[in-house]
Amino acid sequence: MSQEHASEKDLIEEGLEDFAELDEIEALRAERDDFRDRFMRALADAENARKRGERDRREAEQYGGSKLARDMLPVYDNLKRALDAVGDEQREQVSAFFEGVELTMRELVNVLGRHGVTTVSPKVGDQFDPQQHQAMFEAPVPGTKAGQIIQVMTEGFMIHDRLLRPAQVGVSSNTQ
Repeated sequence: MSQEHASEKDLIEEGLEDFAELDEIEALRAERDDFRDRFMRALADAENARKRGERDRREAEQYGGSKLARDMLPVYDNLKRALDAVGDEQREQVSAFFEGVELTMRELVNVLGRHGVTTVSPKVGDQFDPQQHQAMFEAPVPGTKAGQIIQVMTEGFMIHDRLLRPAQVGVSSNTQ
C-alpha cells in the first residue's frame, strides 16, 4: 500500500472516530437533558406535595372539629327550645333554674364561637338563600313576596366559611 492510501485511510478512520465521539456526545447530552427534565419534574412534584400538605393541615386545623360541632348542635337546639318555651310568669317562679340554663346556653355559644362556629339566624321577612337556608315548606301568606322567609324552625351554623347546617325555614310561595 502506498503511503498516500495509508494517510487517506488514517484520515477516514480519524473522521469516523470523530463521528463516533460526536454521537457519544449527543447521546450524553440527550441523557443529561432527560435527567434534568426528570429532576425538574420531581422537584415540582415535591413542591406540590408540600403545598397540598400545608393546605390539608390548615383545613384540618379549621374544619377538624366539624363532626363534634355538628353533634353539639342538637344540644343548642334543645336549650333554645327550653328557653323559648317558658313564659315570663314561669321564669319568675324558677328564676335560678332558668338562669342556669341561660348561662349554659351562653357558654355553649362561646365555646362554639372560639372554634369558628357561628349561627346563621335568618329573620321572618328575609329573602330565602339556598346557600344558607333549607326550605322545609312553602305556603302562600298574604302580604309577602315569593321567596321571603315566613317562619324559622331552627338556626343554621357555619364553621369558618363552610356551612355546617342550613337554617330550616318556611318560605312564602306567593306569586305577587
